[in-house]
Amino acid sequence: QVQLVESGGGWKQPRGSLRLSCAASGSSLSGVAMGWYRQIPGKQREMVATISSGGTTSYADSVRGRFTIARDNAKNTLYLQMNALKPDDTAVYYCKDLVRDIWGQGTQVTVST
Repeated sequence: QVQLVESGGGWKQPRGSLRLSCAASGSSLSGVAMGWYRQIPGKQREMVATISSGGTTSYADSVRGRFTIARDNAKNTLYLQMNALKPDDTAVYYCKDLVRDIWGQGTQVTVST
């Protein structure tokens, strides 16, 4: 059974950067479609970025050009590099194994002055 554990969240001022990590155990992420999602209390969880089995990436319009999704197969870890952070990026961020429909527990990101 795959387990996903996110880390790297925290508080940042606007225009700052954070890198989220999603470490997998129990199975390899190599060649597996993965995604990052986020959720604000009272709202539906929304897709932030995805990476296909072949490495093709896609992004929500709100983060394109600022966020980058990537994976390190050797470390069995998925990343989300977040630059030029905005207060609207404040949310709990989750990684997801899109093939096996498995979620991590989430990590809080807060962007404020």
